[in-house]
Amino acid sequence: MLGEKTVAVVISAYNEEKQITGVLETIPEFVDWVVVINDGSKDNTGNIVKDFINKENISVTPLNHVNKNNTEGKYNKANLVVEDLMRKEDQYYMPSEIYSKEKSRIILITHLTNGGKGEAVKTGYKWCRDHQIDCTATLDGDGQMDPSELEDLCRPIIYRDIDYSKGNRLRHRSALLVIPKIRFIGNSILSLLTKISSGYWHVTDTQTGFNAISLRALKAIKIHKIYSRYGYPNDVLVKLNTAFCTITEVDQKPVYNIGEKSKMNELKVVPKISWLLFKSFWKRLYQKYLFRDFSPLFLLYHLAFLLILFDIPFLKLALVSLNPMDRMETRDMIMFTFLTISAFQSLFFAMWMDMVDNERLHK
Repeated sequence: MLGEKTVAVVISAYNEEKQITGVLETIPEFVDWVVVINDGSKDNTGNIVKDFINKENISVTPLNHVNKNNTEGKYNKANLVVEDLMRKEDQYYMPSEIYSKEKSRIILITHLTNGGKGEAVKTGYKWCRDHQIDCTATLDGDGQMDPSELEDLCRPIIYRDIDYSKGNRLRHRSALLVIPKIRFIGNSILSLLTKISSGYWHVTDTQTGFNAISLRALKAIKIHKIYSRYGYPNDVLVKLNTAFCTITEVDQKPVYNIGEKSKMNELKVVPKISWLLFKSFWKRLYQKYLFRDFSPLFLLYHLAFLLILFDIPFLKLALVSLNPMDRMETRDMIMFTFLTISAFQSLFFAMWMDMVDNERLHK
């Protein structure tokens, strides 16, 4: 425990038979539960984790299955409706099998088929939410995250009442030297797009899976709708912002070339996540600034994109007029200038209002 609150670590693993033992051996003692999600591995990952469980013989922190909101009463009907809704959502999670032992803090949950990194995290989040874990951290089973940094990651959740604490490798002095160039560029591009999409304008290194989340936040978001693949950290940020969750960042050192084998194809992943972020931006805009808490920035964003759309024919004329033989009529030039200035003015005002509004969520 940390600060008298329970802590769990969700480890997603797919074909990590060479790395998983080293990860499990270095989990700090203050972690009460280690939830390993074997995402349909085709190697010996599952058996290695089972052997590790069978060798453990320690006193574990009792699980708290009791939800204090789940009590009968005329004032608690809304909470009971939510609890019933979460039970109905069970059908959307990956079919799995659970392996555990009384004297081991490790829980092995094996997906019957491979679902993707996001599906593994969803399963782990659900287990921790259902068992009322106060702080849930995530890390990968390939050893690219240093478990000794878990306490720094969890402390904002435990002691500062923050909803989400995320690692940040890009702020480390060695980032440009240690992180592969293609990874660094891809991460930087997606971090910029995630700022716009999520509303957390100060976050960077949005692709790290080394994060911690509070029980309150797990209950506030729809876990079963988290993106199934590598874009899940970006999707989680959007969902957290829509739920008005607070966030902070913790410096994390980048770890590479320790025997891990990357399963990510950057050329395929970046376009897919970019499209996900484009859709997520509009979902956040409507959910947060129209249905939940109306703001003028909702209108300004729409006005900006509408003006840009109307400006496209005049932009074409302006480009053609670069040829001395094709002069642009004065009327068209005036319309092009007016639409361009108005569009970008509306866009910048909307972005500025978005930044100001979300400043309160960044701690």
